Amino acid sequence: MPRPACAPLLLLAAAVLAVAAASPANSNAASASDFIRKSCRETQYPSVCVQSLASYGGSPQPRSPRELARAALSVSADRAHAASAYVGRLCGGGASRGAGSRKKSGGAAGPVRDCLENLADSVGHLRDAAQEMGGAGMGRAGSPSFKWHLSNVQTWCSAALTDENTCLDGLSGGRGVDAGTRAAIRGKVVEVAQVTSNALALVNKVGPGY
Repeated sequence: MPRPACAPLLLLAAAVLAVAAASPANSNAASASDFIRKSCRETQYPSVCVQSLASYGGSPQPRSPRELARAALSVSADRAHAASAYVGRLCGGGASRGAGSRKKSGGAAGPVRDCLENLADSVGHLRDAAQEMGGAGMGRAGSPSFKWHLSNVQTWCSAALTDENTCLDGLSGGRGVDAGTRAAIRGKVVEVAQVTSNALALVNKVGPGY
C-alpha cells in the first residue's frame, strides 16, 4: 500500500520538535561549561581546574561562585581520598578507620607513613570545608555569619593544602623510599595539591553578591 503523502511532513515536524526540546538543555549545559572555563582562568592551574570540575557528578552543574567552590572542594576531597588509598595500597598500608581518619601504615617507611597521615588529615579538612560551603546556615552573602563561615572554609582548605605540601616535602629526602615508589607517590600528591590550590582560589572568589 502506498505511504500517505503527509507522512514525510509528520516525520519532519517530529524531528523539529525534538530538536527544539533539546536545545534549552544543550544551551544550559554550554552556559554552565562557559562559566566553569571562565572561572578556572583565575586559578593557578586552569586546565587542571576545568578537567577536574568536568568530572564533578553533582546536579545541576554549578552556576555561581559559591556552588563552583563547593564543587571544587568536593572534587578535591575525592581526589585526596583516592590518592591516600593509592599510597596505602602501594606501600602496604592498612585500611582507614573511617572517612578522613588517619591510616594504619603498617611497615611503610617514615616519609610514606607521614604522607598517609597528612593525606588523611587533608581529606578531613576538605570534607569539612565542602560541607560548610554547602550549608544552609551560611546566611546572606556579606553578612557577619557568611564571612565567619567562609573564613572557616578558607582555613580548612589552606590546612589541606599545607598537609599535601608537607607530604611532598617529606618525600623529597627519600629516606627509606626507593626512587620509583617516591616518584609514583609524588605524582599522585602533586595532582591533589594542584586541585586543592584551585579549590582555594575559587573559594577566595566567593563574596558579596553571590
